[in-house]
Amino acid sequence: MSNGSSITEFLLLVFTEKWELQLLHFWLFLGIYLAALLGNGLIITAVACDHHLHTPMYFFLLNLSLLDLGSISITVPKAMANSLWDTRAITFWGCAAQVFWFLFLVVAEYFLLTVMAYDRYIAICKPLHYGTLLGSRACVHMAAAAWGTGCLNAVLHTANTFSLPLCKGNAVDQFFCEVPQILKLSCSHFYVREAGLLAVSAFLSLGCFVFIILSYVQIFRAVLRIPSEQGRHKTFSTCLPHLAVVSLFISTAVFAYLKPPSISSPSLDLVLAVLYSVVPPAVNPLIYSMRNQKLKDALRELLRQFFSSHRLRTFLCK
Repeated sequence: MSNGSSITEFLLLVFTEKWELQLLHFWLFLGIYLAALLGNGLIITAVACDHHLHTPMYFFLLNLSLLDLGSISITVPKAMANSLWDTRAITFWGCAAQVFWFLFLVVAEYFLLTVMAYDRYIAICKPLHYGTLLGSRACVHMAAAAWGTGCLNAVLHTANTFSLPLCKGNAVDQFFCEVPQILKLSCSHFYVREAGLLAVSAFLSLGCFVFIILSYVQIFRAVLRIPSEQGRHKTFSTCLPHLAVVSLFISTAVFAYLKPPSISSPSLDLVLAVLYSVVPPAVNPLIYSMRNQKLKDALRELLRQFFSSHRLRTFLCK
């Protein structure tokens, strides 16, 4: 029986065995990755540089973009490299690092989305208390709590998962390393501790989900009481992007992990993994910028300044 210490590398799941399709996968992931870098990078720069966006909502959005950039950078570049070089291998410690950072960033993002729901609840349902309950210090503390919770969760799960004896080979049925796939390789009577940790994490996640739902129930009730249609539309525009991001994040992850075993297959698991790990970081900037006029104005001004300075440099170099 082999254990984790005797395994030096893992073999990740490939999208296809055909070289031409592997190249297609490389270029597709490259396009998605560049879109995520561009979109999230623009939001981070716009929020940091525009003083009109120095408010709690945009502070949390900046943190969300940082987490999205990190999470997609953990999985996609390695998958692209494996497709380009026609390999499946990832080192043992590389796999452990991928599990840690992905868990850290994804869990932190989930708790941050919960904080953002609280921000929208206070802004819409208790606007007179907004400045008091969501001052700069409170915002920093809540964002730090989300990051800290993600880090603690990642440390516990990663340390526990990679301390288990692995006796079912080293082939991971996913294009990146994640806890459920590593547990499939462990000896069945050893993963009780990790199952317990997963149950605790699931309970906390359910609590956050209930909090988000209750927050939006109160938000919708408050919005429907606004007499003017223009006022309702303006208020909805500040919370619908967050609701769309939360729905995308939760629905894809829940279906990926809680789907019936009868419909499970490697190809379906692969598609679902792309949906919850790759798609949200790429589309979140688009979702937030579509209905947010302040953010669109800030991005437009940022791009205008960039192209103006570029034209000036080009003129001076002639």
